[in-house]
Amino acid sequence: MAENVAIPTIDLSPFFTDGDEIGKVNVMNSITKACSNYGFFQIVNHGVPLDLMNHALSLSKTFFAYPDEEKQKSSPGLSSPLPAGYSKQPENSADKNEYLLMFSPSSSFNVLPSNPCDFKEVLEEMFTHFGKVGELLESILNDCLGLPLNFLKEYNHDRSWDFMVAFRYYPATNTENNGISEHEDGNCITFVIQDEVGGLQVRKNGEWIPVIPAAGRIIVNISDVIQVLSNNKFKSAAHRVVRKTGRSRYSFAFFYNIQGDKWIEPLPQFTEEIGEPPKYKGFYYKDYQALRMRNKSHPPSRPEDVIHITHYAISS
Repeated sequence: MAENVAIPTIDLSPFFTDGDEIGKVNVMNSITKACSNYGFFQIVNHGVPLDLMNHALSLSKTFFAYPDEEKQKSSPGLSSPLPAGYSKQPENSADKNEYLLMFSPSSSFNVLPSNPCDFKEVLEEMFTHFGKVGELLESILNDCLGLPLNFLKEYNHDRSWDFMVAFRYYPATNTENNGISEHEDGNCITFVIQDEVGGLQVRKNGEWIPVIPAAGRIIVNISDVIQVLSNNKFKSAAHRVVRKTGRSRYSFAFFYNIQGDKWIEPLPQFTEEIGEPPKYKGFYYKDYQALRMRNKSHPPSRPEDVIHITHYAISS
């Protein structure tokens, strides 16, 4: 594991300061480099209050410490497209965590806990702040890719598939320490905050790089939809969570997503307009999500049979 390699940290403050055009260009250059290399970076001065992030992590620790009977009062409804509410991984799952999932605060699918007493309001506030960061990063990526003004915003205008998850990872045992197996995210952009326990790792050039916890930083990883749209110009980041002995790990992940009926394929700006063949065939996002959900509900016996975005890759 590459202990001495750091994930780049990028200061977004120029985007909250009028007239700092040079600062914005420097940020875009840094993000372009990070996305082109391995799709992972951290951001500071992003607009999400540190007190809110810390409070959300603290309340999630309180919630996950409750007896199962209390947590299961927030069990998902049957009609939800993803299990909104409280769930835990099955005993036979390679992933060892429990989690609370929510859609937009206005969603009828949400089953949010009433205890701790202000947890619901803090979750909704976190979701709203993450959504704003998502819109900002989408705008920056749009310009980094040289796309027409507001192209991604107009292409991906439906926010109803965005979701946020609070996680608790159990302490490692003497025989295994997997929290979440190696994977790439299927959405557009993912945002993560983790507590001081850490455990998130990103793969670059075949080596695993630990993402060192730091107060106030949000971890950003580019996901499969952006990789396909950019025809591999920007990379979807391979990552995993490794658990530590003696301590649970707490984190939040916000998935800036795309609506299921959207057709996803490499954009002409990265294919025909520059004489490059498309590296992926097109697909409806909901179809890809269904295949990824089946990875979880019916895990293949062979790792090579797990569905990744390479399922749609065109052989060269």
